[in-house]
Amino acid sequence: MTIRSFPSALRTAEAPPGMRLYAIGDIHGRADLLHALAEAIGEDIAAHPCRQAVTILVGDYIDRGLGSNGVLKRLSSGDFPTPIVALRGNHEEALLRFLDDAAALDDWVDNGALTTLHSYGVDAGEEVAIGGASRVRVKFLAHFPQEHRRFIEETKLWAEYGGYFFCHAGVRRSHPLHLQDPDDLMGIREGFLDCDQPFGKVIVHGHTPHRDVEDLPNRINLDTQAVSSGLLTAVALEGFERRFIQTC
Repeated sequence: MTIRSFPSALRTAEAPPGMRLYAIGDIHGRADLLHALAEAIGEDIAAHPCRQAVTILVGDYIDRGLGSNGVLKRLSSGDFPTPIVALRGNHEEALLRFLDDAAALDDWVDNGALTTLHSYGVDAGEEVAIGGASRVRVKFLAHFPQEHRRFIEETKLWAEYGGYFFCHAGVRRSHPLHLQDPDDLMGIREGFLDCDQPFGKVIVHGHTPHRDVEDLPNRINLDTQAVSSGLLTAVALEGFERRFIQTC
């Protein structure tokens, strides 16, 4: 486990007084890395006690990795060192659309759904051969626990604490933070990643894979390609300080 700190003198955003914020990047079915990072956060709290702590997860819990079932099992049970606030990523949105409409299967599969289906014991190829996308949906619903579905349905589009605004993908600078388009919050890249101007608050996000944390004056990108790199990242925000905790 790696922990890196950055000088508070370089920071302008501040966490709420007396509160430590942890935020975790895109997990994408890596239940093994989530378990390791949760343990590291617990150890961090033990080593540096605080009055109040909360963990914000920026979305994309499922798809691509092999352990989506395990990720949702842990998060939906609340088995975590702190209370959690779960945000919705574009992958959760794709799953919810499929739950409502079997015709959305192709779009979800394009996002990496096959590994998620497999983690719930659903062989999509076999079910498509039997009865098409509708059959896949029926089989998945029979294997998808209600608590996992409820967890996904209750995810939020954004959260705000102190000088930080949390969302999955980013924001559009031309819109107030509280009036962002949901599609932007879950999927924006152009117009956000290339913007070096302040957004009013520091945006903490994921969605766009990067080989390491992007720790910038106006945003923090926590998507460090966990599914392929083995590097799942959390940031601890306290006062003006930022500390990054990574699985390797």
